Amino acid sequence: MMTRENNNTTALLIIDIQNDYFPGGTMELEGSVEAAEKAGAVLSYFRNNSMPVVHIKHISNQEGATFFLPETEGAEIHQSVAPSETEKVITKNYPNSFRETELLGYLQEKSISNLVICGMMTDVCVSATTRAAMDFGFHNTIIADAVTTRARELNGEMIPAEQITASFLAGLNALGGLYATLETSESYIKNQ
Repeated sequence: MMTRENNNTTALLIIDIQNDYFPGGTMELEGSVEAAEKAGAVLSYFRNNSMPVVHIKHISNQEGATFFLPETEGAEIHQSVAPSETEKVITKNYPNSFRETELLGYLQEKSISNLVICGMMTDVCVSATTRAAMDFGFHNTIIADAVTTRARELNGEMIPAEQITASFLAGLNALGGLYATLETSESYIKNQ
């Protein structure tokens, strides 16, 4: 558990909370509004305590992409977690937020060793980034009610979004939090 003594080494990482994942977007996720509200509550906590915040924005540059297209409204960060002028925004093109971005260098420059992670999709960008962060030596906390995804087909069967998120979070939290510990937005804010 992180405490106020190490606020200066803890950063909030908000991954891909962008318009296309919300109702009316081209890749709507289940529970995106609710997950974003929880992420927004944690963002307010970080702002109120003058703690660092990093927003990750995905831009799709591969052929055939249908969402997060460059220079579209759908690719913009959602208003629920819109960055302030002083908060870092890093653009990525791959699920792993560290791949071919300045994220690692930026966190190292700021002497960050603990990441609090919110975002979308649990099974893709959140998972890829969390696993990479652990490999780089970061201690990770995922805000479990501030992540979400969508249902997926596997061998002709639809796997519900809630089941996918629960499975991926369980894997990331395996062996006593190998890749990340899990907290709800309420418990994280209350226990700091």
